[in-house]
Amino acid sequence: MYLEIITPDRKVFEGEVDAATFPGSDGSFQVLNNHAPIISSLAKGDLIYKTKEGSKILMVDGGVVEVRNNHVIVLAESVE
Repeated sequence: MYLEIITPDRKVFEGEVDAATFPGSDGSFQVLNNHAPIISSLAKGDLIYKTKEGSKILMVDGGVVEVRNNHVIVLAESVE
């Protein structure tokens, strides 16, 4: 699936991933290929995504994630 992570300042990541785990407002959740469409708010926490090269962990300060047709867009307040 295709993941985009965007902040007000820049595009942090864009590319193919095998899985992504998000710090949802009601608890963390994982998205895999062919996931059902969802929109969720994000809490402060670790956003983890796995590419063919390995896993990457980013700290987000909240935001929104949309999953639709194997395209995942994260609008994050900030990323460390």
